[in-house]
Amino acid sequence: MYWFLSAGISLVVPVLVRRFSQDVKYLVHHTSIPYSVFRPEIIRDLKLKGYGLKFIPRKPASFSPFPDDTYLILGNGVEEDQKEISKFSQNDAKQYLEYEAFLDRIVEFIEPLWSQKPPSPTSRKISDLWNLGSLGFKMRKAGDDLLKDMVDVFSLSAADFLDRWFESQELKSTLVTDGVIGAMAGPYSPGTAYVLLHHVFGETDGMRGVWAYVRGGIGVLSNAIADACRDLGVEIRTKTPVSNIAVNGKAVGVILENGDIIDADAVISSADPHVTFLKLLSRNSLPSDFRENIANMDFKSSTVKMNLLLSELPNFTALPGKDVGPQHTGTIHISPNVNYIEKAFDDAKYGMPSTHPMLESTIPSSVDDSLTPEGRHVMGIFCQYAPYELKGTTWKDEKDKFANRIINTFTEYAPNFRDSIINYELLTPPDMERIFGLTGGNIFHGSMTINQLFFMRPVLGYSDYRTPIKGLYLCGSGTHPGGGVTGEPGRNAAKVILSDIS
Repeated sequence: MYWFLSAGISLVVPVLVRRFSQDVKYLVHHTSIPYSVFRPEIIRDLKLKGYGLKFIPRKPASFSPFPDDTYLILGNGVEEDQKEISKFSQNDAKQYLEYEAFLDRIVEFIEPLWSQKPPSPTSRKISDLWNLGSLGFKMRKAGDDLLKDMVDVFSLSAADFLDRWFESQELKSTLVTDGVIGAMAGPYSPGTAYVLLHHVFGETDGMRGVWAYVRGGIGVLSNAIADACRDLGVEIRTKTPVSNIAVNGKAVGVILENGDIIDADAVISSADPHVTFLKLLSRNSLPSDFRENIANMDFKSSTVKMNLLLSELPNFTALPGKDVGPQHTGTIHISPNVNYIEKAFDDAKYGMPSTHPMLESTIPSSVDDSLTPEGRHVMGIFCQYAPYELKGTTWKDEKDKFANRIINTFTEYAPNFRDSIINYELLTPPDMERIFGLTGGNIFHGSMTINQLFFMRPVLGYSDYRTPIKGLYLCGSGTHPGGGVTGEPGRNAAKVILSDIS
């Protein structure tokens, strides 16, 4: 575990660092994930493009091959998308434009709420009461239809929501994956419709709804932020594990594993709430009811991440070709229908990795030649479902079996895939907890369910980035607006902290 620490204010931030063999060293720091929701205001304010931050828009956005060798490509513009969808349903092709407009209308209302601390209904502060009243007035002004649509989005399952719009399994199974990725939930689990919406937020270089890769890998974004901070006088220390947050009536600094103490006027943690409050603080530092609420947070995860180094691109039977094509540049969905995904979730519900897993993969080197030497490619696969705790077995016994299951599943659609693998690593939920400090392996720092969103994140009464301990703040994905590479929790927290210390 690595930590960033700044002078005067201590910032406790787990940094994702891995060690690989020589064959897969290109995956270190260079593996990229699709980007869109990172806030443009942060890029502008920190002048990150001056520190090497560049984006490569993805076009198309996704490729979904199916067992009968048909395929669906989305993200080439509305007209092209409708043409693709019409291969499976003329009605869905017509509905798709209205569906996109519906989502845009919801996003237009919700997205501004991302950039402010949620007003707490339990607060007696005039500012919170004012913000609650303003939110209610805004909702009333928007009309009954929007209110009904908002309730549906926050309460329905992704599958039920999509059933209202579309009939073709090919389209629904492609879209529904955004509702369940990273969650211990199936497509029919209530509340997953909102997580589906969560992936619609954002922009790239001013282009609304366009996802992109960071050139050079997602680590370039981290480095750009670090370089900008150094130029602003921030001291960054690595290889400096923190054992405790020091409290003396208020947060007064951090105690390192080597025994050193770093004094601070404020301590800001982007570790998840469980790590911050239940591991880095002594039991008597917090009110018992607050500790209990944190302990009861849902951190369940069922996501496995596989990173691979390939000798060639997958050659799909549905759309053959080992040269870069539209089947390689976006997200590749292996999920032939919605029931397939639900059955994969059923296995996890009963404590076992999916017999037929859902796969969502990307090959960023297909559009970014800076990631690998010529003739090689890096690939990442998010796989669902695989629970943290297994019933009747252990991850030690199941890990290699599950890796083979993932590879076999993908090879069914691209026969050259298995032989193209030079090396890979598989990260299970316990691995992600051990390596990255993610409780339960949850990549969002806590489930994105309705009871853990907005003024309930992380718990009721503490959604304003402050904590029961004066001078201690949270700024990670365990706070509003939640997970994803957004930067918004930190930006919102910074505004609160500056108002407190100014």
